[in-house]
Amino acid sequence: MTTLYGISNCDTIRKAKKWLDAAGVEYTFHDYRKNGLDRDQLESWSKELGWEALLNKRGTTWRKLPDDVKASVDESSAIELMLEQPAMIKRPLLDNGSTKALGFSDKQYSELFA
Repeated sequence: MTTLYGISNCDTIRKAKKWLDAAGVEYTFHDYRKNGLDRDQLESWSKELGWEALLNKRGTTWRKLPDDVKASVDESSAIELMLEQPAMIKRPLLDNGSTKALGFSDKQYSELFA
């Protein structure tokens, strides 16, 4: 089963959901804020995808952090930040059982579900 992880009010999540619906892909949506996120899962994603890729440095939540926090972030502190503030996780994160993908593009999803 395919699971789409993210935050429901995210524009990119809406685009990914629209693509999946149009392609007839069955999926479940897991909202980090409403459904929570556990440390083991986040650490597993970090090992598989890399914490740098998982950490959304383009978002408002990251930009609001003090410069000293941003300058000293490492895997451990990044995981803590993402657990405290799930908006810092790049979205969407799609898990189709065999592959995990970060972000959304028509091309990427077309290749995943070819």
